[in-house]
Amino acid sequence: MKGLLLLCLLPLFGGQRSSACPHLCSCHGSQVDCSSRSLTSSSLPTTYPAGTTSLRLHDNRLTSLPNGLLDDLTSLRSVSLHGNPWQCDCGILYLRSWLLRQPDTLTSHLGVNCSFPPSLRGRLLVYLTEKEVLESCHYWYCDLALASQVCLFVFVLVQAALLVALIVFLRRFERLSKEARRTTEESFTAGESLRKNEYAPLKDSSI
Repeated sequence: MKGLLLLCLLPLFGGQRSSACPHLCSCHGSQVDCSSRSLTSSSLPTTYPAGTTSLRLHDNRLTSLPNGLLDDLTSLRSVSLHGNPWQCDCGILYLRSWLLRQPDTLTSHLGVNCSFPPSLRGRLLVYLTEKEVLESCHYWYCDLALASQVCLFVFVLVQAALLVALIVFLRRFERLSKEARRTTEESFTAGESLRKNEYAPLKDSSI
């Protein structure tokens, strides 16, 4: 009976959570204002009230939007996205696709200009062709490949330096071992000679 009661209450609690105003934002009715808060793509709230009709995300530090962020906001009528340093590479594909699906009456695309890469700087996102976006993805992959090669080169250099240090240490250890062995042999020879010199007078006196 208690389990059935909990199941009945879960939708109510879920509805309360979905209607809560996101952290770092302010809400007025169905309008959610997250503008001018220095939000980044990682610090941007990922849930908004289900009945949101206006979402303000302008004048932040957004470079992309998480996949599916706006898909569940079926009542959305206005989104402001200008004033952000949008990075037009693979990560921008979701936002571009979402903007292209919106009706002409929705002006969310205004001000969504690319800040990176340099070849696309200033271009309006919705006017970019898929080929241009994919080429920027290749540009990013090339940078990643170059960084990987540099890291590999540094790793090889470190390994070579460690190998050289090990060889130097072993040679020094071998030299020290030879010197210690020679010193031991010389000490033993000197001791034998001293004992012989001490034994010779005793032998002569006994005669």
